[in-house]
Amino acid sequence: MKIAIVGAGIVGVTTAYELAADGHAVTVFEQHSAAAAEASFAPGGLLAPALASAWSAPGAAAAPAVLGRHATLRLGRSLTLADLAWLRRWRRAAHASTRSPEPPLALAALERLARYSHARLLELTESLDLHFEHSPGTLLLLRSPRDAQALAPALKALRNGGNALHEVDADQARAIEPGLSPALPLAGALHLPGGQAGNCRQFTLLLRQAAQQHGAQFLFNARVGRLGGSPASVQVAGESAPRPFDAVVLCAGVHSAALLQPLGQRLPLVALHGSSVSAPVSEELHAPLGVVVDVHTQTTIARLGQRVRVSGGAELGRGPAAAHPQTLRTLYRVLGECFPGGIVHSSGVQVWRGACPMLPDGPPAIGATAVPGLWLNLGHGASGWALACGSARALADQVAGKTPDVDLEGLGAQRF
Repeated sequence: MKIAIVGAGIVGVTTAYELAADGHAVTVFEQHSAAAAEASFAPGGLLAPALASAWSAPGAAAAPAVLGRHATLRLGRSLTLADLAWLRRWRRAAHASTRSPEPPLALAALERLARYSHARLLELTESLDLHFEHSPGTLLLLRSPRDAQALAPALKALRNGGNALHEVDADQARAIEPGLSPALPLAGALHLPGGQAGNCRQFTLLLRQAAQQHGAQFLFNARVGRLGGSPASVQVAGESAPRPFDAVVLCAGVHSAALLQPLGQRLPLVALHGSSVSAPVSEELHAPLGVVVDVHTQTTIARLGQRVRVSGGAELGRGPAAAHPQTLRTLYRVLGECFPGGIVHSSGVQVWRGACPMLPDGPPAIGATAVPGLWLNLGHGASGWALACGSARALADQVAGKTPDVDLEGLGAQRF
């Protein structure tokens, strides 16, 4: 088949690879001049488990606080009614998860997809001999018993999925991560030895090369202004006529909703902005070995080669392009509390803010739409890096008329 893919972030590139490897003629349209230029540029790095991210789905952590200096969600100046409606649905789902004895369906679906995706990433890494910055192991820091209570639904979903999860005390946590500050108060920690962190942008660029070797074409600085259905087509800005295809796969992140609306396809997709700070390692003994999640502040600290990346914060609605000052203060504060002396502050520091496309129930939308020839692989939110490889393989199987190796219940593109 002749297939167009809109978007060359981690999801678009993994989709291009899987479809091209299956023998399809793939063309990827990207409005920027390079792959992984937006949400995939410098995300936190957490690969597994995806549910360790507070924003993976409602119920993965406590419902977000939106007021006060230590708010986990900050509201931008230009909130729309759609943004507020999304937030109400998210918070309602998060509160409901705490009252249920079993994990919500969204958490179970995400855990299932994330586990499949991590296995697929390992397969690709080995078969294609991909070398990208990564580190093993995930440690969830519990500053108080309340932190463990907030994680209860996500932990239940992880255990139900067969993930190895060990409760450890403060001394054991410091044996796993020797760089942890001895002054950091800890009630305990949760260790997932099968967890992993990795450099999303590096992997994306490497897999793009692999996709090109299978014949995939990447057209950069090509902004898609309109999609067509029956037959499927892509209209590139500045071109007089649409380009016809047998199928179009939309992986355009936060820009997807605007492209779908003229086709009668409405998705409650919002841009949730997160931030990260990456800095060179100053002292090996004071830096993390793997990925550490501070549950109390919903902050992630990951080791990526000779750099440390601390990430967190969530901003809803339009705002300045730069990271929120309070978010940055929180990131630096948590890094200093957990790994003092671990990074070089004077040079080589990269500050990033990116928009994650999120749906209100948490999981992405994967599969066919009501428009013939139009497919979706989008809405992965804060877990795009963790879910991309599995989502792409599952969608490629669907396009080929095969049953994917992962159950996609709760992930359908037509659930809204």
